[in-house]
Order: sequence, then structure tokens, then C-alpha cells
Amino acid sequence: SLASPGCADTVALLERTAERIRLFAQAQKNALHAVSVPIPGGTAGHDISPVERACCYAPGGRFPLPSSVLMTAVTARAAGVPSVWVTSPRPVPVTLAAAYIAGADGFVAAGGAQAVAAFAFGAGDVPACDVIVGPGNRYVTAAKKLVSGHVAIDMLAGPSELTVLADDTADPETVAADLLAQAEHDVVAVPVLVSDSRSLIDRVNREIERQLQVLDTRATATLSLQKGFAVLVRDVEEGVRICDQLAPEHLEIMTAAADEVAARCRHYGGLFIGGGTAEVLGDYGAGPNHTLPTGGTARYTGGLSVLHFLRVRTWIRISDPAGAEVLVRDAARLAELEGLKGHARSARRRLTAACKG
Repeated sequence: SLASPGCADTVALLERTAERIRLFAQAQKNALHAVSVPIPGGTAGHDISPVERACCYAPGGRFPLPSSVLMTAVTARAAGVPSVWVTSPRPVPVTLAAAYIAGADGFVAAGGAQAVAAFAFGAGDVPACDVIVGPGNRYVTAAKKLVSGHVAIDMLAGPSELTVLADDTADPETVAADLLAQAEHDVVAVPVLVSDSRSLIDRVNREIERQLQVLDTRATATLSLQKGFAVLVRDVEEGVRICDQLAPEHLEIMTAAADEVAARCRHYGGLFIGGGTAEVLGDYGAGPNHTLPTGGTARYTGGLSVLHFLRVRTWIRISDPAGAEVLVRDAARLAELEGLKGHARSARRRLTAACKG
């Protein structure tokens, strides 16, 4: 309970984490700008505006996940969404506290497909939202797929993934710890090691066996490790190609010249460069979002960001009808080429109006 000793420390922890997420998300938003460009007879451009309502789903199965509440709701707020709701099954006090600190307007203690449906279509006091974001189990993912198109979603998140690209300079104890951290996520998590060193792979395997014996979550991690694997490559360059083929959710680079190797990697959800950059630091609020694409979808999409809560909407203004003549004539001619006489007539009406003016 947040009323127990240490409550102030927990609240301070949540506030510090929320602030790091907020600063990163705000920097993302600040990188986006309205656009205005000249066109014949006027201007055209776009503006950027948030959606009206967002639903942020936070899993609540084996463990409470206040970090997911912060990652989703803080980002929605940074995007400027006026109404932010959180839904999570079996919320504990720290989950509710995270929603409060994130600035959520409402919280619904529900999960699964039914929660997704409620926020997609509305249910009693639960409002229909414009976007639903956040990870969940297979039923949540299936429900998000079904409602996608009626509302926006962030992605269809599958089992969590970590690929470590390491050479003989990597510390096997650290590599093993990172792979086990991923393995304890869920029995379907996928920990992968890619290395050009047989010796490192062998040492990591021994370390995994040793650390597993004292891991409280070893029952889950053991099952997950059975789905993981190691790939022995000829050199780091081949390792980069393998990692690009996997396009993992999380990619750690533990090699000599890690910055140079990281710069050659093209497909990943989140990139963690150097032995000091644990993937779990991304999970727990370094700044970038931890809701990331899985199952190879990092080849065409990225992680949750303010962009998922924003709309880019274009506009056109013709203030000088005479100056727009070339634009009008081109539009009319293209319409005729497509057989749309009404379109051509509509465009040419502007020539008539300009002459009258």
C-alpha cells in the first residue's frame, strides 16, 4: 500500500520517472512544426493537433505494471490530448498512483478484450476514445486488431524480444543477466544472442545456468529460454545482417566500437548501445518509450510516441484568384483526363470568379 512506510519514496520514484518520459515526449513534439508554403495564388500547409480522447491500456496479469501507465498516459498528455483514460485489470495502489501522477482523467479497473471494446465504442460512463494504446495479452491484441480502423491503435504487440549482438569483448555475466531479464517477462518472451565468438556463447550459457538458480522468476524464465537461441556468425558484420533480419523489439550492442556497429543497424524497435546501456533502463523510464514493435514489424514502424496521439491536417487558402490561374487550369485538365467533368467545371468556376473580380 502507498500508505505503508516508503510511500514517499515510491511516489518520488514515479514522479522522477514520469518527468523523464515527459521531457523526452515533449522534445519529440517540439520537433514537429506547422508548415506553410506558397502555391499559385495563395498558400498551403499543415497543422498538428492532438486527438480528443485517448485510452491507455496497462497489463495487470502476473505483475502490476505502473511503468506502462506512465509510458502511455504521460506521452498522451505531452501530445496535448485533452482527455486521457487508463484501463487496467486488478489495479494495485502503485498502478493508481502512476495514473494520478501521469495526469489521467479517469481510470477503469477492467482488462482484456472487453476493456478494448468499451473504449472503442463507449459503454455507460466509459467514453469512446479516438486512439487505444498500450501492450496486452493475446486477447487484448486481437481486440485491438478488430477495432483498428474504427479507432486508431499504436501497434499489435506480440511476445517481448531482446537480441544481444556481442563479441568477445562483452562481459558474459552482463549478457546473461540481460537475457534473463527478458526471459522473466513471460513464458513466450524471446531472448536471443548473436555473436562471432563461440567462447562468449559458451560462457554466457554457463552464466545463465548459474544466475537462473537464484532467480525468483526462474520458472517463467526457464520456459522462455527454451524459445530463445544463440546465433554464431562469422564476424560482426554478419551479426548486423542477422539482427536486421530479426528486426527485434530491443537490440543491445555489446561490441568493440559499439557506436560504429550501432550506426550500421537498420531495423529495431529500441537500440541500446554499449555494455553500460541495459535494456531494462529503457523499460523503466530513461526517456524513450518502452512500448515497441515486435515480430519483425520494426522493419516498417517504430515505438509509441507523441505521433500516435497527433493528427497532421492540411489546408489550402487561395487569396489571389487571378494568381491561381495556372493551378486552376492544371486541375481542370487533370480532371478531364480522368473523365470527371464535374471536377473540371468546379475548378473552372474559379476562373469565372476571378474574371468577375
